[in-house]
Amino acid sequence: MDRSISKPTLKTRLSRLFGGAAPDTADTLGHSAGQDRRIVRRTPWARYGLIAGAALVVAGGAAWLMTGKGGNVYRTPISQVTIATVSQGPFEDYVAVRGAVAPLVTAYLTTDQGGTVKQVLVEDGATVKAGQALVVLSNPALQLQVAAQQLAFEQTRFKYQQDLLNIEHQISLLQSNLTRDKILLDGDAIAPSTYHQEQQEYDYYVKLRAATLASDKVEQQVRTTQLTGDASGKSNIADAGVEALTIRAPMDGQLSALDAEVGQSKAQGAVMGQVNSADRFKLTAQIDEFYLGRIALGQEALFTIDGRDYRARVAKVYPQVSGGTFKTDFYFEGAAPGGVHVGQAIDLKVELGGAARAVMLPNGPFYQDTGGNWVFVLAPDGRTAVRRTVRLGRSNPDFVEVVDGLHPGERVIVSGYEAYLKMDRVELEPANSNP
Repeated sequence: MDRSISKPTLKTRLSRLFGGAAPDTADTLGHSAGQDRRIVRRTPWARYGLIAGAALVVAGGAAWLMTGKGGNVYRTPISQVTIATVSQGPFEDYVAVRGAVAPLVTAYLTTDQGGTVKQVLVEDGATVKAGQALVVLSNPALQLQVAAQQLAFEQTRFKYQQDLLNIEHQISLLQSNLTRDKILLDGDAIAPSTYHQEQQEYDYYVKLRAATLASDKVEQQVRTTQLTGDASGKSNIADAGVEALTIRAPMDGQLSALDAEVGQSKAQGAVMGQVNSADRFKLTAQIDEFYLGRIALGQEALFTIDGRDYRARVAKVYPQVSGGTFKTDFYFEGAAPGGVHVGQAIDLKVELGGAARAVMLPNGPFYQDTGGNWVFVLAPDGRTAVRRTVRLGRSNPDFVEVVDGLHPGERVIVSGYEAYLKMDRVELEPANSNP
């Protein structure tokens, strides 16, 4: 008679593995034949072995992750990353900026009167003297207006002269009458009141003459100043017209940005160029707005020209921010370096604070990618780098101050992290390995 023996079930195998008694053949046959089977009592190992095994697997996986062997992994050739070593030493707190040489003083050329450019007497870039004529404008309407004002001035002056002549005539008549009436008064030929009335009238005209003379003088000065700009009144109307339409240099210096061509029309108040101080300079620089609160008057800036070191100091900070930067002026300490010219670019090292001993990490693109909150630190074998939370402080173009999370001697990837921002571990493959 055929006898079949069923294969051990999974539960039976686990029972054997963890110490439980396996069912015998009779039990198996009995069960297959539909007979009663004997139930074997399981040990605690048999009852809880499966749970314990699963827990061991989970714990092992967690430990694997905690030791940096798990998580998201990025593999890259070691030749494609830059590795730097954490060190300890004097940290210099400064910001590097690109400055430019600018004139210390700038005076703009503006038109007091509008007109058409008639003559350009100098070329752009020329050295000019204060008061030198640069551009002559033509304005027929203005000349007619000035001529009309001059005519009115002459008419007014004639009226004053006429009035003064009338006053002088009255004074002369009254003086003759007083001389005659004095004799009559002494001979009791006229009443004293008549004489006194003539005396009062004479005194009035004397005072009127003095007031008229004073008024005439002031009026002439005012009108002459309005017409010629010369309070002395020595200039004539022709000079006044020329002066109003002639652009002159406001100071000694170099003419630049001249915008004047013969035939051009210029409105009143238009800027036609500027005169820069020729031998006095300053430095200007645009600095990132991040440093607006850390730049103050008097701070020192260092720079090098032709192998020689020079110093400058912050002279003015413009608080207006444009395009993420603000403007700052620097004055040279002592005389300006020889040979500099307007527009020349100079690299400045603006000191924000004194040097202090600190733990430092060489600066690199990683700082912009992580904001200084975490880095990839190499394992001692140099084959892997694990993500680590850190706290970084001040920075300069060369180094970043380490506040917490790194120690001198540790090695860190300082190149860009764009490709593995979401990775937990970077595996560095030898340069000669194939992917």
